[in-house]
Amino acid sequence: MKYKFFTILAMVLLVMASCTRQRRHHRGSLLTPSSSGNPYEVMVVAEDSVWNGYVGSSIQRILDTPLKGLPQDEEMFHTSHIVHRHYDKITNLFRNIILINIGKEYAVPKIRVEHDVHSTPQGILKITGPNQREVSMYVTENTKNIQNFFTDEEINRQALDLTDWHNKKFNEKVKEMFGCELYIPTDIKKMKIGENFIWASNDAVTGIQNIVIYSLPYVSEKMFLKRPYCALRDTIMKANIPGDKPGMYMSTNRDYVWTKNFSIKGDFVMEARGLWEMHNDAMGGPFVSHSRIDTVNNKVITVEGFVYAPEKMKRTMIRRLEAALYTLKLPAPEDKDKKDENKK
Repeated sequence: MKYKFFTILAMVLLVMASCTRQRRHHRGSLLTPSSSGNPYEVMVVAEDSVWNGYVGSSIQRILDTPLKGLPQDEEMFHTSHIVHRHYDKITNLFRNIILINIGKEYAVPKIRVEHDVHSTPQGILKITGPNQREVSMYVTENTKNIQNFFTDEEINRQALDLTDWHNKKFNEKVKEMFGCELYIPTDIKKMKIGENFIWASNDAVTGIQNIVIYSLPYVSEKMFLKRPYCALRDTIMKANIPGDKPGMYMSTNRDYVWTKNFSIKGDFVMEARGLWEMHNDAMGGPFVSHSRIDTVNNKVITVEGFVYAPEKMKRTMIRRLEAALYTLKLPAPEDKDKKDENKK
């Protein structure tokens, strides 16, 4: 009887552990508590001599780098610091942690990544090395890796949350018009429909957050260069996002646009981030967009988030919208085959 009980208990724990691994970027479980802290906050655990020395200066410079595409400088991450003796059962629940240990027992500088050690979702970077000078040089060389690690962690967490909690009405409209799926926050629900264009907004009194999706026929790779992208964006926004008075419409501040290419699950993505402004008006703010190729329908699908919040800091808001862009699912070839079969 005891053997049977412990066998069942072991099976239950195994299933629970499996669910936890599947949702490790999502929220707490029975096995690990929910993490503390806000998105894009990083807690650094290091002795005062390290924090105030070469290594601390390097870490702060990395984390305090301004995020591109905002109207005012805002650091990529909010940073806090504690010493090792204060790293306990409460503080170790923090969502993003950098643990730094310096000593002769470490032959060379190293960075090790750990997930969900004390809470979930949680990302920990463990940095070790023989002395401050070598570790400082090493972390500086890994600036992009450190920034990307915590950024990717937060993007993945928020995007995974959106798979469960999103504006379903908006997603259904996106399916109907574009054959795609796009998960956006539930509070962004006011919609305006245009020609091959959807604009959704939280329509808030302050901190206005918006998502748009639109499509264009694919012509050539030049569509993904900065100048043609800005020209096409201006044409689309002028037609679909007017101001309060005639002659007012959204446009792109082309002096403050940055683009880069990368891939999501092997598919090409052009990211653009920068500043938008309302022509003949004083309104403006940051935007971020992803443009991807719908190979099934030979179109370019662009999804964009933009913010209007002159009275607030905007980093967290634009990052929240950016996470939604990563949920875009383009039509698959089998979807077209099903459509063609239904027409027969």
